[in-house]
Amino acid sequence: MAKKRASKSDHHPAPNAWLMALELRAPWELWSVLPSWPALAKAPVGDGHPVIVFPGLSASDGSTVPLRAYLNNLGYDISGWNQGYNFGPRAGVLETAKRQVQETAEASGEAVSLVGWSLGGVYARELAKELPQHVRSVITLGTPFAGSHKSTNAWRLYELTSGRSIAQEVENFDLPAAPPVPTTSIYSRTDGVVAWSASLQAPCKNNPHTENVEVFASHIGLGLNPSAWWVVADRLAQVHGAWKPFEREGRLQQWVFPDPTRD
Repeated sequence: MAKKRASKSDHHPAPNAWLMALELRAPWELWSVLPSWPALAKAPVGDGHPVIVFPGLSASDGSTVPLRAYLNNLGYDISGWNQGYNFGPRAGVLETAKRQVQETAEASGEAVSLVGWSLGGVYARELAKELPQHVRSVITLGTPFAGSHKSTNAWRLYELTSGRSIAQEVENFDLPAAPPVPTTSIYSRTDGVVAWSASLQAPCKNNPHTENVEVFASHIGLGLNPSAWWVVADRLAQVHGAWKPFEREGRLQQWVFPDPTRD
């Protein structure tokens, strides 16, 4: 991966104990898919282009099975990251992910969309910066790219599992910089692991096709949450080269997806 010194960003305090306790609702978010299925089934049908889904810290492809099954049902060519548990960018991890993106794009003849949950979203963003010719779009779920390493309650777990100093690690990349492809950051103000403001993409002069979409979800449940699934499906269905911001249609969607201009 290309290495760049991280740009300075404001410190966003990690979520408090109350928000961390709310992470226990994650199983109910998955169960809520059942009553939400009639609506989810109305999502735009996919065009069959390849999509790679990256799991979060200490998670494996098993954690993204429900989301990948949903996207596969919509008609996309879905792949996991195929590297077992995500214990951070240890030796060979990023190189293998880069090779997967390249080989997938070359085999299909199409650019690949990258979906990343939490730390997996950092991989997706950085891969898109290095391989813009092979990446169609990037969608992240609760990914901490805009704050310091202490904007998340998982930084100690990261250091334990990866064996790396996260403070030194972030210095190797310009995490706040937007990838040069259409980029959507899905976040929740009730995220109990990552400070929601650390998942906000700042306006980018070099790429006007970026956006932040808020949903009501826990961090652990973001990849299992039906409202997040809807946003992912909607963003993936866009015609390549004809990007438009996410639209909140009707009163129900305006409630489910809060107005991004509010304080």
